[in-house]
Amino acid sequence: MPAFITFGRVLFAVLFIVSGAFKLLDIAGTTQMMTDKVVIPALLTPYTTQLEGLSGMPMPQMLAIATGALEVICGLMIALNFGARFFAIVLIFFVIAATFYGHDFWNQTGAEQKNNIAHALKNLSIIGGLFIIAGIGRGPRANEPTYTDV
Repeated sequence: MPAFITFGRVLFAVLFIVSGAFKLLDIAGTTQMMTDKVVIPALLTPYTTQLEGLSGMPMPQMLAIATGALEVICGLMIALNFGARFFAIVLIFFVIAATFYGHDFWNQTGAEQKNNIAHALKNLSIIGGLFIIAGIGRGPRANEPTYTDV
């Protein structure tokens, strides 16, 4: 059974690795998506202005790079089973935020609403898979029962 868990975890992580790589390979497109979808709260404006001044990049571009890097790094760590619980929990919060900002079906109507509901439900399933990975972590320890002990 542990081989199936390892194989499933690696296949699951491919989703984030490829998605993050695509974001990093198309920074302009990802930046445009961030500009269209993400609204920075006014409370954070002084901090984002400082970050923009320090980096020389607009905030949506920084978010695009951070998003792509987060997906690739978390996906690789889950696939390699290094800190799988931690990185799964990080991705849970990431997918929740991505669903909220990217698939706001409550503001839409018609076919666009149905499409975004399907994407939001898909993301809900991904969150469920991440909870499973967070629950399993590195797998059973020496003092814990294994699947064959049931």
